[in-house]
Amino acid sequence: MKKSSFVALIMGTVSGVLFALGMCMALLPEWDAFTEGIIFGAVGIVLGIVTALVWCRMENKKLPKLNGKNVLRILYAVVGVLVLGLGMCMCLVWQQIIWGTLVGLLGIIMLIALIPMIKGIK
Repeated sequence: MKKSSFVALIMGTVSGVLFALGMCMALLPEWDAFTEGIIFGAVGIVLGIVTALVWCRMENKKLPKLNGKNVLRILYAVVGVLVLGLGMCMCLVWQQIIWGTLVGLLGIIMLIALIPMIKGIK
């Protein structure tokens, strides 16, 4: 494993955990930590952006251009994540196990479809 990949792995994991913990803190009323959760979530997002910048710098690569194709890919990824999250909510919160599983699988398929969208099929 290259040093840049290891650094990106560690920083990405920390940023993901901070973001997830922040969202749990903000959205679970039992925790009573809305403000702290917003702060943790924002720190997680900023660290995620810093991770991408550090990785690009270590790999001597340019940042991806923000053209129409990449914006559509980002929007598709966000929709895929939201569909997966909706499926999880249907299972865990609303006790709709069958429909929630089907919606969650649809979200997983949408996210897997990102790989050929970005890398292409050879």
